[in-house]
Amino acid sequence: MTTTSVGAPPPSVEASSRGVAASPVRRHGSRATPYLFLLPFFVVFTTFVLVPIGVGAWASLHRWSLGLPGRPLVGLENYARLFDGSEVLSVEFWGGMRATAIFTVASVPLLVVVPFAVAMLLNQKFRGRTFFRAVYFAPYVLGVAVVGLLWRYLLDAQLGPVNQLLAAVGLPGDTLWTSSLPAGWVSLVGVTVWWTLGFNAVIFLAALQDVPTELHEAAKVDGAGAWRRFGAVTLPSMRRVLQFVVTITIIASANMYGQAALVTQEQPGTATRTAIGFIAQTGIQGFDIGSASAMSMVLALLLMVVSAVVLAVFSRVGGSER
Repeated sequence: MTTTSVGAPPPSVEASSRGVAASPVRRHGSRATPYLFLLPFFVVFTTFVLVPIGVGAWASLHRWSLGLPGRPLVGLENYARLFDGSEVLSVEFWGGMRATAIFTVASVPLLVVVPFAVAMLLNQKFRGRTFFRAVYFAPYVLGVAVVGLLWRYLLDAQLGPVNQLLAAVGLPGDTLWTSSLPAGWVSLVGVTVWWTLGFNAVIFLAALQDVPTELHEAAKVDGAGAWRRFGAVTLPSMRRVLQFVVTITIIASANMYGQAALVTQEQPGTATRTAIGFIAQTGIQGFDIGSASAMSMVLALLLMVVSAVVLAVFSRVGGSER
């Protein structure tokens, strides 16, 4: 029989005081458990991202045309054609890249500033704010075909309600919104902002609700006004979210295709045909898979460079994090 002297701590307490565990900690599962949880995502990511990238890179090195037998290896020939100014393929591709750049530069600032302003408004406490949150997000659930056909009708130069409304208030009502420049770009940017601002607004709204209220209260005590609190508290707290939204918005804008195909039908001529539009035309209609894959790789590389620049700019502006 084991006896314990009066006033002496029990063995388990004494062992714990010496840093020795009284009993071993039981861990459920095994080392493979985290990887098993990651496996479904990894399978989907590999199937729908890594494999298509690999197939595209492989196809860009081959003369792969659905109208010709065989797929001979041509190395960088498809890429060389894209940088040969005498090639029609090169001229049209870089024309599409120019259109992509115009749309991206025009749409990205609006797709960041307008949703941010909407999120700031919806973050206030007022009656019916849940309803307005749903209203702003509702267009985003529509498909591009619905959005394109809807705005194609609304912007029609002859029968569209937009021109009729402008004429009713004494403004020019004969604008060719879908077949002239710069009206075509105004239409594409406006339709895209109306359609997708709800997505970015939801992200901004979630981030705004995570900004500590204590920081705003402390700034108020120090005498900071609304704009001062916005610049000193809100923006720094949302730097990472802004970085994410700007990056994904640039990528989404650079991949715009459906609006141009349905709203302006790439008019006038092919002025509003983006790089994605020409890649689709080359690969699907022209059956030139090799050239289309090479163009896709060039566009992807440029987007990677732009994304890296955006990340570097935000990191420099925000300074080093501890």
